[in-house]
Amino acid sequence: MTRLDAGEVEHEGAADCDGPRALLLEARDVPLGGVRGMAVHRSLPQRDLPMVGAWCFLDRFGPQTTTMRVEPHPHIGLQTVTWPLEGEVRHRDTVGSDVVVRRGALNLMTSGAGIAHSEYSLGDGDVPLDALQLWVALPEARRHGAPDFERHEHLPTVDLGDGATATVVVGSFAGVTSPATMHTPIVGAELFVPAGSRVALPLNPDWEHALVAVAGDPLVEHTTLPDQALLYLGIHRDAAQITAERDTTLFLIGGAPFDDEIVMWWNFVARSHDEIVAAREAWEADADRFGHVVGHGDERIPAPPMPGVRLTRRRRRI
Repeated sequence: MTRLDAGEVEHEGAADCDGPRALLLEARDVPLGGVRGMAVHRSLPQRDLPMVGAWCFLDRFGPQTTTMRVEPHPHIGLQTVTWPLEGEVRHRDTVGSDVVVRRGALNLMTSGAGIAHSEYSLGDGDVPLDALQLWVALPEARRHGAPDFERHEHLPTVDLGDGATATVVVGSFAGVTSPATMHTPIVGAELFVPAGSRVALPLNPDWEHALVAVAGDPLVEHTTLPDQALLYLGIHRDAAQITAERDTTLFLIGGAPFDDEIVMWWNFVARSHDEIVAAREAWEADADRFGHVVGHGDERIPAPPMPGVRLTRRRRRI
């Protein structure tokens, strides 16, 4: 998905993680107008928390009834992790992918040095849509490479006890590893905790983690986690207690603290202001760097103007 709110300058960086937390951070509504007119709730980045491991972006578009028409737009330096909750969306990109994104299937796009894609809801009218869209910052060894796309319809699950389960979407969790190709130590997992259950969520103490509420308002480490909110759990924690009064769905993100400092603007994750400028200019010039999205003509989303200040890195403050 493209960011249409690029006037909000976010230039994020790495930072030290020093211990466990139970910090509740509210999602903010992002006004995305035009033909999309979609409701989007952004849980990451936060002003004081730009990243969790290599995760640098988390949007939820929905639940809502709408028409999605996201024309071709570019990405660099990241992987997009699309995890549908309801509805179907057609994804097309510049490596020739033309697939329908639907519940239960992971769609993983790796931009490398440059890729472009489009997203259309199926049908001519408004349809129910709900999904998580996450970005993972690519490390130095992969961010200059070729673009790629993967789709995984069969993902491993973990029995958490007391009826609770985890679907390992990317990375590794509780000794189980997703087939998705990732480039940093990472986890992304959907958790289901049935009503009346209490489970201990196993965590890698060397990683930092956060939980995002999808439905159910669970109690996590004595903190109520409402829908859309993010609970940052910090590092050096080997478990988190989750209690559910009603059927609950959450999404776990985490990983090794990211070593590199990043600059993030519009749809680009880079290491400097100049890299962002070069990527923007290449997109506006219709350069070969981003290719052509299969099945499209000349339609595309233009890049917003650069801000009047030089983009710099921002460290976390928690």
